[in-house]
Amino acid sequence: MPVCRRSDPRFVADAMLGSLARKLRALGFETSYYKEGDDKRLLVVASGEGRVILTSDRSLAAHAGAEGARAILVEGTNDRARIRGIVRSARLAGIPLRAGDSLCSSCGGALRTISRAAALETVPPSVGQRHRLFFVCTQCGQVYWRGSHWKKLMSLARLLREE
Repeated sequence: MPVCRRSDPRFVADAMLGSLARKLRALGFETSYYKEGDDKRLLVVASGEGRVILTSDRSLAAHAGAEGARAILVEGTNDRARIRGIVRSARLAGIPLRAGDSLCSSCGGALRTISRAAALETVPPSVGQRHRLFFVCTQCGQVYWRGSHWKKLMSLARLLREE
């Protein structure tokens, strides 16, 4: 099994940023999604795991610094604006943004290439006819291919390099 290149930094997204967490995983950032629990527990998790908190909650972002945790206040109403804001905030805070290998957007597991024949057992027939390259998550078994969603993700990835 190939060794995955880890991202720097690792993130934890709060309950309001699930969609962003999934996209960051696909872009190669190890991102956990903290969907339940209070802010105090989130701060403990972030500090204990060395993660940067991504939150749209101003109070949590301010409190994180006081508690010794790193946090980025995520602003914007769409993923494009949010990622631009993350890039700017990370630069100002001296947080390097180095993506690792793409991860499963659902669970954050490593992806590996699978044969088209293996993918045809799980993907819709029309997908199998149009695509040749497939990936599977080594943890949850989700199968991926480079369809129209991939092009949108690559557009977001360019923002990481442009800002």
